[in-house]
Amino acid sequence: MSEKKNRSQSLLNGAFVLVVATVLVKVIGALFKIPLSMLIGEVGRGYFNTAYEIYTPLYAISMAGLPIAVSRMVAKERSLGNFRDVRMIRRVATRLFLMTGAVGTVLMFIIAYPYTKYVVGYTENIYCVLAIAPSIFFCCCMSTYRGYYEGLQNMLPTAISQVIEALSKLFLGLGITYVFLKIQLGNFAAGKPVMGTVYTEEADALAALYPYAAATAVLGVTIGTVLGFIFLMIRHRMRGDGITKDMLASSQKPEDSKVVAKLLITTALPMAVGSLILNVTNLIDSATIQNRLAHAVEIAPEVIKGIYSNQLLAEGIADSQIVKYLYGVYGETLDFKNLVPTITMTLGISAIPIISAAWAQRDNKTIKTTVESVIRVTMLISLPVGFGLAAVSYNLLNMFYPEASATIGSPILAVYGASVFLFAVSSPITNMLQALGRTDIPLKSLCVGAIVKVILNYLLIGNPQININGAPIGSIACYVIVVAINLISIIRITGVRINFASVFIKPFVCSAISSLAALATVKVFSNILGSFGDADSMLNGSTIALMIAVVSAVLAYVISLLFLKAISRDDLEMIPKGEKIAKRLEKYGFLG
Repeated sequence: MSEKKNRSQSLLNGAFVLVVATVLVKVIGALFKIPLSMLIGEVGRGYFNTAYEIYTPLYAISMAGLPIAVSRMVAKERSLGNFRDVRMIRRVATRLFLMTGAVGTVLMFIIAYPYTKYVVGYTENIYCVLAIAPSIFFCCCMSTYRGYYEGLQNMLPTAISQVIEALSKLFLGLGITYVFLKIQLGNFAAGKPVMGTVYTEEADALAALYPYAAATAVLGVTIGTVLGFIFLMIRHRMRGDGITKDMLASSQKPEDSKVVAKLLITTALPMAVGSLILNVTNLIDSATIQNRLAHAVEIAPEVIKGIYSNQLLAEGIADSQIVKYLYGVYGETLDFKNLVPTITMTLGISAIPIISAAWAQRDNKTIKTTVESVIRVTMLISLPVGFGLAAVSYNLLNMFYPEASATIGSPILAVYGASVFLFAVSSPITNMLQALGRTDIPLKSLCVGAIVKVILNYLLIGNPQININGAPIGSIACYVIVVAINLISIIRITGVRINFASVFIKPFVCSAISSLAALATVKVFSNILGSFGDADSMLNGSTIALMIAVVSAVLAYVISLLFLKAISRDDLEMIPKGEKIAKRLEKYGFLG
């Protein structure tokens, strides 16, 4: 097998492992979040989401870009045969992660009250924030091992630890929340105090319980990070890293630990600043959305109630909870919008060690091949799924959430679905620029995009006629800027001559055909099966129509890909038995 073939297989096999793990994590996440919404409602989801919004930027600060820096440096030294330097990088990274994780957790405890009091404006959110704070420390500890193994091109430890985290969140988070609510609602039914107060109306009791119930769900997330870290620690002690004594003996004396620490920090710093800007922007974005929604409700409550009167009445939403309700619905649409970018992000993670090693060895051919493969596969995945989300947005949301939530959320999900390819390709391109050592470019593009995003959010969401529907517009504008700047930069740096017809145009046409098939099918069968089954059940006419639409969309996509010859041999080699499939399709002239 040629060196090019080995590089390709290493990239695709690593990506395949992470893709499988990510899909499992997303499925488990859906199994967690959908019942969670049923347990704590959209209002409780609003509390739950707020904890993540403060956790994410602090997590980014604590991580400080170190996992990618570790992966990049390990891959480079490994490719040069400097195995003692590889070990030194891990030891230094461990100390850095322990310190930053501890600082991040303490910082989150300190700012929990000021953030919930003065930024969000709801002090009830503090319980969720405090419950998730310890997970920063354990995530940092996990990332030492994840970055190290990814640099060694072994994605399996990362994949397994992610699944362990997700399963713990599912069973422990939901389990603790269910028991807590059962006990407290039992107290209400018996006329006993609920969290210290006796309530006569169940709605009042639930309103008092939601902040605490959301916190118990968040606690399951924290426990998952602890268990994921324990797995990685035990695995490393039992299995090691594959570096033998002979490899260590044949390698040169490693750099001093202070030199390695300085290099890790200087490599990670631009990525840390970029990640910080992104997550602080998301934090400001969250606060802006809620504050501007509150502003819209305050200046024109009759407009908001007029737009959502049926939904607010159906869900029994009090005036004081309208902002949290609309924000909770928005959070439900993000669960689906984030699915594809989370999967395609694994392509960028898998490409980091390949491109870093190739850059160290001045292997321009491998760099060009890897860049084009990552972008092409990202488009092949993200375009059809995104367009499909847009086509069946209402039916998809209605399958898991109440009709009222689906009615409000479906236009938002449709807009995100049509543009999801932008979010999907952003992370892989950023990762590849980081692997090339150009961490400054994503930082600059993100600064510009973030400013545009915040301005549009402020202007659009504060308009009562637009309200929550303005949130996707700011995000899309931000990522148009980011992707455009980063893609042009990576083409210029690597010299990649992207075949736009095969990478963008053909997948776009095939995805459009697929989404039209889904849209037509779901409309026809929704009309035919509209009265079938219980509207409150997951198995009803809308759900069956959605399933038929998915099947028709997949068939339409596959057939159009074959007839337009939009698939290459390299694409098929990503999947198991890909070579055999490629030979068969090549025989009938279906490969481009």
